[in-house]
Amino acid sequence: MAKLKVDGKEIEVPDHFTLLQACEEAGAEVPRFCFHERLSVAGNCRMCLIEVKGGPPKPAASCAMGVRDVRGGPNGELPEVFTNTPMVKKAREGVMEFLLINHPLDCPICDQGGECDLQDQAMAFGMDASRYTENKRAVEDKYIGPLVKTVMNRCIHCTRCVRFTTEVGGISELGLIGRGEDAEITTYLEHAMTSELQGNVIDLCPVGALTSRPFAFTARPWELGKTESIDVMDAVGSAIRVDTRGREVMRIMPRVNEAVNEEWISDKTRFIWDGLKTQRLDRPYVRRDGRLQPASWSEAFAAIKTAVSATNGNSIGAIAGDLASVEEMYALKELLTALGSQNLDCRQDGAKLDPSLGRASYIFNPTIEGIEQADALLLIGANPRYEAAVMNARIRKRWRRGNFPIGVIGEGGDMRYGYEYLGAGTDTLSDLVNGSHGFLEKLRNAKKPMIIVGSGALMRDDAEGVLAAAASLAASVGAVSEEWNGFGVMHTAASRVGGLDLGFVPGPNGSNAATMLRSMDVLFLLGADEMEFTSKHAKFTGYIGSHGDAGAHHADVILPGATYTEKSGTWVNLEGRVQMGNRAGFAPGEAREDWAILRALSDVLGKKLPFDSLSQLRAKLYAAYPHFADLDGIASGTADDIATLAKKPVSLGKSGFASTIKDFYLTNPIARASAVMAECSALARNNFQAAAE
Repeated sequence: MAKLKVDGKEIEVPDHFTLLQACEEAGAEVPRFCFHERLSVAGNCRMCLIEVKGGPPKPAASCAMGVRDVRGGPNGELPEVFTNTPMVKKAREGVMEFLLINHPLDCPICDQGGECDLQDQAMAFGMDASRYTENKRAVEDKYIGPLVKTVMNRCIHCTRCVRFTTEVGGISELGLIGRGEDAEITTYLEHAMTSELQGNVIDLCPVGALTSRPFAFTARPWELGKTESIDVMDAVGSAIRVDTRGREVMRIMPRVNEAVNEEWISDKTRFIWDGLKTQRLDRPYVRRDGRLQPASWSEAFAAIKTAVSATNGNSIGAIAGDLASVEEMYALKELLTALGSQNLDCRQDGAKLDPSLGRASYIFNPTIEGIEQADALLLIGANPRYEAAVMNARIRKRWRRGNFPIGVIGEGGDMRYGYEYLGAGTDTLSDLVNGSHGFLEKLRNAKKPMIIVGSGALMRDDAEGVLAAAASLAASVGAVSEEWNGFGVMHTAASRVGGLDLGFVPGPNGSNAATMLRSMDVLFLLGADEMEFTSKHAKFTGYIGSHGDAGAHHADVILPGATYTEKSGTWVNLEGRVQMGNRAGFAPGEAREDWAILRALSDVLGKKLPFDSLSQLRAKLYAAYPHFADLDGIASGTADDIATLAKKPVSLGKSGFASTIKDFYLTNPIARASAVMAECSALARNNFQAAAE
């Protein structure tokens, strides 16, 4: 720790702080454009000037000077800095004057208006006039893809975007070329950016040079209602803010959550919003004469009642989809139990995970924040770049610090960091378990090794053996102890951990998802759209969901539900963190929240569920599963769970591990309804084909 004075106030801060951070710790406001806490220091904009007592008779850039660089007085006085002296005021006004020399007068038509750092700081720290009368320079706008719009005349060369793509995104797609008046940010050879995190440069840009292309000219920030919620596009559970105007979602922004997403979100999370209003189911449908036709709620419920009455509980099943909240899965489970059925499954992709083996066997035990403590990593059948893009940035962040060997068993590919490719499948895993592979020493020498098992290893016939082998390896290299649990399962579905916590899996005599699809007399699909419906032979199918996707096309009755922005719901992310999303708008037409649909249906079926409101449902849920009441808490698994799993018999096939994400941009019904995601998907496909050629 280091002590110093800021504007006469004595403070103590860590000695690795910059003077800018120290000043802010003391409560002083220091303007900046180029400095960002999560990026390297550039010192480009010079806006953060302060006066250092006893230093040179000129202002100093506080972002580029550390607290350990300032010296105290000759008699032991503390180092002292000032943020509001006449010298500092004059210097900042001069810098602002320079920054505005070439900046165009675009404020009335600029999408950044109302959220622009340059506007705010020009008002607070700038002058009311300029001494420059020369013509402004012009810079050609660049095409960098369908997500980020450029107006490069506005650029002030803070290089935040360059540093983000290089350091966090892991690919040098933007750079600064030229000198002086000819300097400009560009992709050099004009092409679309390929990073799955590129949309974050929109938030980082302190001026209107980089803005959201899909959001351009649609709304002003002060028109929008802002709702804090949780993302469900993957299993990470990123903290988001949903901005709405009336009933319409206009954009999705990140919120800071240091434990999960820091302040980044993936492009799928950010730009999915146009899919929330297209291909929507806004009224019930009943299949008549081979065609789905509009119906009333009572007609739809009557059709379901007729089908249920004609069979027994053993022939009724339910499959929960990837976006389902805990509340609706709980309601559906209670309804199926009341009907005498044990046929439940939240694993529509066929993942071989069993809650009876303990919570540690299916959550990401090290936690996302814990990645930064690990000192070796083995990925088994996982590609975090596509399966959990924000978590991949956290792995890269740890890798950039050095001394972090990464081994990959599976497909490999560009993961945005260096790694050692060990092999394609189970043979390599067997070698590691048997102690005959070179990478084993790196795991053994690590104090906190981490082993991640991805969905590519969990959807196979031998998945139980793979999971047991990975647990055995974790135990043998010291990845699991009382102080550190480095065994983690990486999910791709937002609903998966919550469903497993609920026990939304087949009972002792129940059927799994694939069997239900082939054999049930009555099958309920709760937003389940990712299955192979060509094998569907279930006699009667009821679909509860928000979009007209694959599940709805194969249904006999459709009950229109709400999307994640249209309901208050609980989701549990891959590390087992309980999170609650809030309703930002209302479902269109006659669509209703899923739990309310199930409550009404239970009344018609004569199995009335014991709650009439969401608060009553949650009271029942919390009584049965207390850990759901601990919002933002993680009910951690135990090392004993992993030890038990490691003792399971290991029987492995011979095939390699294949990633389950074939197209990052089209993984769920909302994404497939999005025109922006379709454009990104086509572009990624073309880039892949061009690279292959």
